[in-house]
Amino acid sequence: MIVCIAEKPSVAKDIARVLGANSDRHGYMEGNGYQVTWTYGHLCTLKEPNDYTENWKHWSLSALPMIPPRFGIKLINDDGIKRQFAVVEQLMQKADSIINCGDAGQEGELIQRWVMQKAGAKCPVKRLWISSLTEDAIRQGFNDLKDQKEYQPLYFAGLSRAIGDWLLGMNATRLYTLKYGQNRQVLSIGRVQTPTLALIVNRQKEIDNFKPEAYWVLATKYRETVFTATKGKYTSKEEGEAAFAIIEGKPFMVESVQKKKGTEFPPRLFDLTSLQVECNKKFSYSAETTLNIIQSLYEKKLTTYPRVDTQFLSDDIYETCAARINGLKGYESLKQPLAGKKLIKSKRVFDSSKVTDHHAIIPTGVAASGITDMERNVYDMIVKRFFAVFYPDCKFSTTTVMGKVDEIEFKATGKEILDPGWRAIYGTEAPTEADEKTLPTFTKGESGSHEPTLTEKWTTPPKYYTEATLLRAMETAGKFVEDEELRAALKENGIGRPSSRANIIETLFKRHYIQRQRKNLIATQTGIELIDLIHEELLKSCELTGIWEKKLRDIEHKKYDASTFINELKEQITQIVNTVLRDPSNRRINITTTNKK
Repeated sequence: MIVCIAEKPSVAKDIARVLGANSDRHGYMEGNGYQVTWTYGHLCTLKEPNDYTENWKHWSLSALPMIPPRFGIKLINDDGIKRQFAVVEQLMQKADSIINCGDAGQEGELIQRWVMQKAGAKCPVKRLWISSLTEDAIRQGFNDLKDQKEYQPLYFAGLSRAIGDWLLGMNATRLYTLKYGQNRQVLSIGRVQTPTLALIVNRQKEIDNFKPEAYWVLATKYRETVFTATKGKYTSKEEGEAAFAIIEGKPFMVESVQKKKGTEFPPRLFDLTSLQVECNKKFSYSAETTLNIIQSLYEKKLTTYPRVDTQFLSDDIYETCAARINGLKGYESLKQPLAGKKLIKSKRVFDSSKVTDHHAIIPTGVAASGITDMERNVYDMIVKRFFAVFYPDCKFSTTTVMGKVDEIEFKATGKEILDPGWRAIYGTEAPTEADEKTLPTFTKGESGSHEPTLTEKWTTPPKYYTEATLLRAMETAGKFVEDEELRAALKENGIGRPSSRANIIETLFKRHYIQRQRKNLIATQTGIELIDLIHEELLKSCELTGIWEKKLRDIEHKKYDASTFINELKEQITQIVNTVLRDPSNRRINITTTNKK
């Protein structure tokens, strides 16, 4: 008997239907030589400290660092999980072969490998690797099964990540809680969580310490058009008034009129982070809410695999795009301009070299029905972005008018849309909408009266992070790191994985390290003090994540040894523990017990 194991009951049932395993059993489906069972996400986890030794059961500085001689896994302590695992274990021990149908990614690989290890599976294992749950995709995946050994480096990378997070999180959290937390609140430290909190705290300090400075802007209105002095800001009122006196009562002359045509490409397809950013901006959905919605759309077979970090499609997807478009219902007005035409194939969209495990999030072509309003909002966003990449570029004309009063130069610009192209899909809601102010017709050499103004303005502090801007900062954390090689690693990986960033932000809320004020993310006093307490810069810097992500990616590509990575971490944790234990100060942290969301 061939046993297939999926990550969720709903996915297992889709697979069972395709395979003809239609008999419903307790905890699995059976038929046609297959038994299709499932997990509920993680069934197993790394053992906790007290599972290794009685000495680690109680929190004590003398027990640190906690470094198990060999890491082990255990079942999550939940009755439902235990019952389902008993079913899985029985099936696997009798199986002739197993097909791993877990989510096609590093975490999905880890989840199923742990279950197979815990169940004592000994038979050969194949891997199903698919990007959508449509019947065609499942059939094609089963026709192209791979030997699980091909995914061994992926598993090693996932395992190394889990062990590394355990070593750092368990030790640093106990260390800082016992040393500085007065035993009244757990001071949670994490490889991704702490640098993310540091971003918010550092931004908040910039805002708190910001001292506004006055400046003056010289402008003038000529023929109902505002022209601004090209010199820019005047740093003193006297300087601005002197310039104002020069131009007052003198004629304005048009020196040049330049028109330049340009094109604007369609916006890129969505990866998970860009989708979360857009949904936070447009609908105020949290990152976690958007992830839950897109996961639901994936399981309903309406969109492709969501936990992706690329905005490209592999070249072979191009052949499926016309069928995807034809299958979409309710978008006839968007289909009409494409009817009877060969779809555009742009390198900005189709580039197999930019796709590893999965491609960008796109519709499957299955007609949507029975979805919630929130799901409709996200689905509509994905569909429109998919249509946009097959529409022509937007054509526009930029007009720049230069003028002069005495020796002071002025400038006005305007943009006119000549052919909306892909913008027609969005109307007035086009993403990154350009300034479409159209200027009147000016002629070089014309002259006339004008109305000058000198306006006092003040410099403004940086803006607080919102979930949208924080997600972008987590994604592009490389700009905070000076080392070029690490910057490159972070450019590809950022802080955390796309699938984990929403959970990291939610964890900061639950720990009372941050709170919401409208859409702004504000660090609590506890969050600020925790970052100030941490003297080990590596714990709160983007650099640590850069080092980790580069090595984990190298493990995945067989360029780095997983055991070396773990041994280096053990040394690093030991050094951090010893440094903090030697701290003679009597610093303590205040406790924040309320959390406004």
